[in-house]
Amino acid sequence: MTVLTEEMQIAFKAVKVFPLATASKSGIPNVVPMASVFLIDEKTIWIGDNFMQKTLANVLENPKAALYVYGAGAKGCLQIKADVTVKTSGEEHAKMKAMIQEKKPNLPAKSLLILKITEVYECMPGTEAGKQIG
Repeated sequence: MTVLTEEMQIAFKAVKVFPLATASKSGIPNVVPMASVFLIDEKTIWIGDNFMQKTLANVLENPKAALYVYGAGAKGCLQIKADVTVKTSGEEHAKMKAMIQEKKPNLPAKSLLILKITEVYECMPGTEAGKQIG
């Protein structure tokens, strides 16, 4: 199983908004900015669904996603690929809802996307660009 190293986790925690890519079962791509993103452990990321439409539809029919980690304060650049599970109730969903509403009580936190990391790639320009690093 692929995990994020300590250095990757530090980069992840420096980013505030993450581009999340999904695709429909027929391959139509969708990319959206996500702010309700939580690194739960070295192999699990949670994303709160506040306003998803195409993204949610995509992961329900094609449970794969890619998350881009890059921005001010992040040392380096990563592309994280993951298998996605959607939860709309239960303990994990309730915890995610509390995490979101603690920061922004007006957000609905409708569903939880649980990303289990499957691959990590380098995405900084240079000779290592596109190399699998995890």
